[in-house]
Amino acid sequence: MKYLIFSIWFIVIHTAAYTIAGALALKVSRDLYEEQKRLIDYVRNMSDESDKRHVEKWFLPAQIIRGLLLSMVLYPILGLLGDVSFVIRFLFLSSLMFIYTDVGSAIPFPHNIEGLVYMKPKYLKRKAMGKLYLEMIIYSIVFGLLTSWFLF
Repeated sequence: MKYLIFSIWFIVIHTAAYTIAGALALKVSRDLYEEQKRLIDYVRNMSDESDKRHVEKWFLPAQIIRGLLLSMVLYPILGLLGDVSFVIRFLFLSSLMFIYTDVGSAIPFPHNIEGLVYMKPKYLKRKAMGKLYLEMIIYSIVFGLLTSWFLF
């Protein structure tokens, strides 16, 4: 039962942190998602109504699935995470999300290691990298703080 409760709260926190980070980052990164000449034109165009509806429809189900999968990976170390200090827990969880879900991801994106290896130069723009890192840093910090505070 404790795993189920952990996963439910993890999903809620992950989804909230992801939404907060995206909303804050969007204020400076509309050119990634909403303009005709988007910096990352291989993702859906949020100024196109059809693309926007698709994202709105699938955003929440996708985050629930992601949150569940991410929470399950932590089951074996929940006891350990509960035993360490808030600061260590925050640093671990924030770093885990930043490194494993972003920088070290096996999916190429303009600001991660795989992207630097596999993506075409036209997608490797410093402006896009900075904006994408901003979103992930905000997410990682908000997620780390909320999970460290409320789940342990």
